[in-house]
Amino acid sequence: MLTTSHPQGYATVLVAGAGDVGTRVARRLVAQGRQVFALRRSDADRDHGIHWLRGDLTRPASLEGLPAVDAVVFAPAPDARDEATYRSLFVDGLRHLLHALPEAPKRTLFVSSSAVYGEHGGAWVDEATPVAPPGFNGRVLVEAERWLAGNAVGGIAVRLAGLYGPGRTQLFDRLREGKASAPHGGRVYANRIHVDDAAAALALLLDVDRPEPVYVGVDDTPLPIDVLYGHLATLLGAPAPADGTPPAGIGNKRLSNARLRAAGFRCAWPDARDGYAALIGSGHSPT
Repeated sequence: MLTTSHPQGYATVLVAGAGDVGTRVARRLVAQGRQVFALRRSDADRDHGIHWLRGDLTRPASLEGLPAVDAVVFAPAPDARDEATYRSLFVDGLRHLLHALPEAPKRTLFVSSSAVYGEHGGAWVDEATPVAPPGFNGRVLVEAERWLAGNAVGGIAVRLAGLYGPGRTQLFDRLREGKASAPHGGRVYANRIHVDDAAAALALLLDVDRPEPVYVGVDDTPLPIDVLYGHLATLLGAPAPADGTPPAGIGNKRLSNARLRAAGFRCAWPDARDGYAALIGSGHSPT
């Protein structure tokens, strides 16, 4: 059940890995009247109400002196796509952070990914679906999720689908350049969530009574990838995408957000076609 009065008493929150998603979460929490600390490796522009901390999750010595907080949002972004980087950040970094805190948090949100699921032939997938990650990224995230579940820190894994939003418009470039392809009529599905909806979902899960250990973070409308790409190409005035293979390493599935909706969440952008169209209309699309 969704609540708005912070019944768990999570008045102080540490956002660890305050990149795009983490900063959006931090701003929402500040607006709710919470004390928010945000940890990142580099200095950040001053953001009203956020207490910025500097530290590297992969270097335990840099995490000395962290404040005691009621809750943690663990949302780092790797700067390289290889297994060693992922493990040092998501597995070791999570352990380093929680060991560095002076007190165990009452709730810890771990930003995971739908990459933990494998190939399902376009079938519906939810939190009860067994994980079967096809790539190293999903395997590392499953390892981190399981470590979190084995520690008394109120762990919740939030498996986000493909993020899009301001600054995340590489697909537009690929479509304009004729480099995006999709299997035509193959019913291969794309699963998306707007970055603002992802941040809103994470903020909400700090206040859910008796939360589940895992949530899938996705919008309401899984779309055949050729339908999504074709729609965007039309909006952009770009050539129709060629018939081709689907993106590698993600598996064909339709992700369900039923559990998140049952917790009270509603997407501002339930259909990625509308969310992407708003980006194009607002000038966030490169020209």
